[in-house]
Amino acid sequence: MVMLDSGAMAPFRFRQFKVYHDAKKFRSYCLKLLEKLKAKHAYDLVDQIRRASLSIVLNIAEGSSKRSDIDFARFLETSTGSVNEVVAGFDMACDEGLITQDEYSIIEKEGEEILNQLGGFIKNLRNKKS
Repeated sequence: MVMLDSGAMAPFRFRQFKVYHDAKKFRSYCLKLLEKLKAKHAYDLVDQIRRASLSIVLNIAEGSSKRSDIDFARFLETSTGSVNEVVAGFDMACDEGLITQDEYSIIEKEGEEILNQLGGFIKNLRNKKS
């Protein structure tokens, strides 16, 4: 944990994590693809994927404010679930011809990278003494 000299946590420490910045880029790409889905009236998928992609980013941020590493790890686990939800949503969109296979491949690749980062982060947090 990043602590200030007074023992308090640094504010907005999520900004220092690569996974936070990568998750924001992933969400940005997702939002661009969601415009295609909106144009094809796939509003149910658009809404679900939009919320899940936001959940990835916000759970990283919220978890970073927790005082224990175990609590932070729980929020990161929620983010991993949301990554899987986004990829599954776009998988269905691809199956339904709403996005191309190439677009889906980018989502899958970027989602896997974020999952790897989150997994390593979770492992590190769980192995540390809180």
